[in-house]
Amino acid sequence: MLKSLQGKTVIVTGGSRGIGKGIALRFGEAGLNVLVVSRGQADADAVAAEIGPNASGFAADVSTEEGCRTMVEAAVARYGGVDVLCANAGIFPAAKLGDMTAADFDYVISANLRSTFLSVSAVLPAMTRAGSGRIIITSSITGPITGYPGWSHYGASKAGQLGFMRTAAIEFAPKRITVNAVMPGNIMTEGLEGNGPDYIASMEASVPLRRLGTPADIANAALFFASEEAAYITGQTIVVDGGQILPESLGALEAMG
Repeated sequence: MLKSLQGKTVIVTGGSRGIGKGIALRFGEAGLNVLVVSRGQADADAVAAEIGPNASGFAADVSTEEGCRTMVEAAVARYGGVDVLCANAGIFPAAKLGDMTAADFDYVISANLRSTFLSVSAVLPAMTRAGSGRIIITSSITGPITGYPGWSHYGASKAGQLGFMRTAAIEFAPKRITVNAVMPGNIMTEGLEGNGPDYIASMEASVPLRRLGTPADIANAALFFASEEAAYITGQTIVVDGGQILPESLGALEAMG
């Protein structure tokens, strides 16, 4: 059993839907104060209301310095500090090379990679004052391990997060701040549900555990990284994908029986 995180404070960026919402709900369940950050105030407030009185919503664009600065100021004002950052905000529009514009590329890099840098930079002073901290980045298997047509900009941003994480982990170690990442595979979120049962079934068939992951699966890994038990782990990743990256071919899946 993990030691209690009751009373600690977490900021969850991109916390109003999908994986971010799952993380916010799980951390709230574990007794943390949760600042749910989203571009839309109403969306952030709705998730905070689900969590209960130890949570609140905050609207910010975390691809900007001002957005990150104000979200940290809000957490400090409301809860007294920041113990954990879940840098989860991100987007995944599709565009194949040849059609992708420089603006398309820059937009994804800004929303996914720049926002990670800015969020981490913004919480650093508060965590340094506290003498410890936990930073958990939501990366992906796409980019660092696998590829998918139309997502070269997304894959670059997710691989970039891991390069950033490793050096940040070294720089922050003397401050007792750890930096780790969760790498989701195919996760059942609102965006996938709209594609219909046939699409979902085809995705499940590519996963050895024969199901898609849930936001809670990712949230549980993030909660471990936030725990006291993970205090000696930094600069590391956990792949949460039901074994998706393991088969060397479709034949390997067919041979499962």
